Amino acid sequence: MYDICIIGAGVVGMNIARELSRYNVRVCVLERNEDVSCGCSKANSGIVHGGYSDEPGTLKAELCVKGNQMYEQLNKELNFGYRKTGSLVLAFRDEEIVTLNQLAEYGRENGVQGLKLIDGDQAREMEPYLSKEVIAALYCENAGVTSPYEFVVALAENAVSNGVVLKLATEVTQIQKLDDDGFKLTVSNGDEVCARYVINAAGIHSDRVAGMVGINDYHIIPRRGQYVLLDKDQNYLVRSVVFQVPTKLGKGILVTTTYHGNLMIGPNAEEIEDKEDLGTDEKTLEYIVQTARKSVPDFNMRRALKSFAGNRPVSNRKDWVIEDSVVKQFINLVGIDSPGLTSSPAIALKVVELIRNAGLSLEPNPTFHPYRQPIIKAKGDAFDGDINAPEPERHIICRCEKVTEAEIIDCLQRDIPVKSIAAVSRRTRAGMGSCQGAFCGSRVRQVIARELNIPLEAVPERGEGSSTLVKRAKRTEMLKM
Repeated sequence: MYDICIIGAGVVGMNIARELSRYNVRVCVLERNEDVSCGCSKANSGIVHGGYSDEPGTLKAELCVKGNQMYEQLNKELNFGYRKTGSLVLAFRDEEIVTLNQLAEYGRENGVQGLKLIDGDQAREMEPYLSKEVIAALYCENAGVTSPYEFVVALAENAVSNGVVLKLATEVTQIQKLDDDGFKLTVSNGDEVCARYVINAAGIHSDRVAGMVGINDYHIIPRRGQYVLLDKDQNYLVRSVVFQVPTKLGKGILVTTTYHGNLMIGPNAEEIEDKEDLGTDEKTLEYIVQTARKSVPDFNMRRALKSFAGNRPVSNRKDWVIEDSVVKQFINLVGIDSPGLTSSPAIALKVVELIRNAGLSLEPNPTFHPYRQPIIKAKGDAFDGDINAPEPERHIICRCEKVTEAEIIDCLQRDIPVKSIAAVSRRTRAGMGSCQGAFCGSRVRQVIARELNIPLEAVPERGEGSSTLVKRAKRTEMLKM
């Protein structure tokens, strides 16, 4: 019998798990995929939003601002990668300036610091490669970028090191309310997990999980966003996160550098039926490219590395659902779409308060240790790595990202099982460079097989629980855009 069972090992679930590991409670996290951060948490913009986009008085507005202010300290503790960049929302027509003023007013009411309206010339002084058509912009100094999947990995590693039990490849199939104060959860391998409290942080499947205890008030509408990732040689084009004025469907097409220095454009917003459909298509990518060129005209699509998509869990409610539900001791988090990544640390604090108010005693864990060492080691000009070096610390496996054998071994020897090439990539960046794994893919597989003592053919490209990308636009087609 656990005190608390969390369903979902995305950025929200793992922030909650890590926060609860500060206390003397028994916590279990159940995740249907073979790794953490396999849903929307890895396939998003990686933007730490400033907090001016959401209507004052909503949970989104309150928790975005609070979460934004927590990232710097979290990064000092967990070493996942965060950089404050600032952001610009661009206006191209006079009527769009009205929207900028509305966003600025939202920001002031939400308590956002460092907001100012500037004209087009001032915007181009900050970002010289912006379009000449820009006539005004809203600048926010508090926005930034992070590596979202590394953030979730770091949270998970620290939570596990502080006593949280993480069960991967474990999908919840049934939840039964027990008469004696608790729940019995049946999972995909036939096992049962019992817990006094259940936290539904299942993301795009949170409506289905709520339905398992008879709560059928919620409906998740998958909203797919497609992206294009370009090589690092294009990152000179922007220093901050560049938005256009938002629409009813979201914050619109942005141009940004990722935390690790690639240029990224997207996403669009399209409501789809299949929650597992993460495909990209040529027509949508062409729209994204042309719309992004409105902001920053001169990126070179011949330097595109890949396209990808993520499905955001938009619910039938106007605001997020974060509540102790009508089923006692069952806490729902439903429809946590953007700015969920930014808000996730603050969401965790809110959930802890819900649990405390629901009657669970939360005594401090005297052995809680907040720090986690990074996997990726900084490599300056003095680094003398080589693809033929005998020492693991110098032996380069991935040339593009300078990933060493020692870094791959490190990620394999930590507390969370790592079984696929994709899981190693999320932790080390092996395969994320210009050649997209053409050089290092087989070498990573060899290290995994050797360290885990399994046959080469038993090392999968992706985990068994991961979504199958059945439709992905070919890079040769993208080059024509």
